Amino acid sequence: MSVWWQTPDLQQLNKVHKNTIGELLDIRFEAVDEQSLTASMVVDQRTHQPYGLLHGGASVVLAETVGSMASYLCIDPSKFYCVGLEVNANHLRGVRSGRVHAVAQPVHLGRTTHVWDIRLHDDSGKTNCISRLTVAVVPLGSKAPEQS
Repeated sequence: MSVWWQTPDLQQLNKVHKNTIGELLDIRFEAVDEQSLTASMVVDQRTHQPYGLLHGGASVVLAETVGSMASYLCIDPSKFYCVGLEVNANHLRGVRSGRVHAVAQPVHLGRTTHVWDIRLHDDSGKTNCISRLTVAVVPLGSKAPEQS
């Protein structure tokens, strides 16, 4: 059974990144199935830290991007919008080049919150980061939860 409220259209999802950090980091939505959404990001000078490795913050940008979009696809956008509440990441292995691929799968799809497990791996399939994203589902017309 599919988790999606809206039928995902990868071409349309990729258009959303125009003039955003997603475009800057060459994030691309690549695949979707009934339970997951996959996106990738380039590993080059745009996403490196000073030692030539993928920056952990760039991994978090990819994780939050794919998880947030997955939440958006699970809601009725005429009634709700989604905002990130918390993201964490465990960086397991360095990556120097190529692309990293992030697969978001739901842990919890509740009425007011979604929790996503997001696994990042390099081009050879080796896991380099495990992330978890919590997203608030907010009724339209409501203010986003205040961040302190």
